[in-house]
Amino acid sequence: MSRPSSEQEYAIEAVNLVKKFGDQRVVDGISLKVPRGTIYGFLGPNGAGKTTTIKMLATLLRPDEGSAKVMGCDLEKETNKVRQCISLTGQFASVDEELSGRENLILIARLVGFSRQGAKERAIDLLKAFNLEDAAKRQVKKYSGGMRRRIDIAASIVTSPDLLFLDEPTTGLDPRSRNQVWDIIRVLVRNGTTVFLTTQYLEEADQLADRIGVIDHGRLIAEGTSKELKALVGAGRLTVHLHTPDDLAKAKTILEELTGDAVEMDERTLKLTAPITDHGEAASALSRLVTENLQISDFSMGQPSLDEVFLTLTGKTTGQAESEGEEADDNQAG
Repeated sequence: MSRPSSEQEYAIEAVNLVKKFGDQRVVDGISLKVPRGTIYGFLGPNGAGKTTTIKMLATLLRPDEGSAKVMGCDLEKETNKVRQCISLTGQFASVDEELSGRENLILIARLVGFSRQGAKERAIDLLKAFNLEDAAKRQVKKYSGGMRRRIDIAASIVTSPDLLFLDEPTTGLDPRSRNQVWDIIRVLVRNGTTVFLTTQYLEEADQLADRIGVIDHGRLIAEGTSKELKALVGAGRLTVHLHTPDDLAKAKTILEELTGDAVEMDERTLKLTAPITDHGEAASALSRLVTENLQISDFSMGQPSLDEVFLTLTGKTTGQAESEGEEADDNQAG
């Protein structure tokens, strides 16, 4: 059986994309390969270049250097073909707030070629699918944040796109609304749409993305599955809680001898965190502590989180990233 061509395999093939604003290289040599029918998470601090990258791939900005194919079409030479098979949901609602949800969907359907009756039927189907039937006749300006995001995504898929760009689709949503949007994204992918998702939420990337690219200062600094990225931080973690400060200090010394690595100690909670490669090593370490008559109150094994990956790769916690604002990226790319 012949192997599918590159154009059939990938929704996005980008090579050394560069975008400059003045002397600043907002996107600095990004290369990507996004398989069709997957969710690709694009993760990075505010101002890292995520939105600018999406705008180039969605034909809204022209790259200064590099090349790309989107759904097999050349980004610069076949711009109209690219636009025919993609859709973009940005960070802010793009529907008309003075119109109702139903009116917005009918308007967009008519603009993309649906008949009058076909537009009404498509609007009804989408409102039902996105659980917005009860709000169909209400003005969008009266929608909650979660409802606005759902109607915005619904508007993006009036015609089912081969590739959907979602630029931080759940920013500012409560956990329930965020989960609803996640469910919508999963359904889209099951129906054949490829999703390119930018996000600052580590849990979002962990929950949704088949592969994750981490961008910082315009450069792709790491890429892989969630598991592969976590492996960059190191081994798993053994967490041990002791009964007394004396036991804590002794256990720290023992664990550092066994692992050959520094062990984190929290004197307030009497907790130790040691890098452990596997469960067998963890069992041996716990056995040694018991042999030394140290009183263990609790223990657990865990893998590094994407938060730790984010901090290790970018030098920023997610809280710092969110507090800095997206002004650098948005102002330059707008």
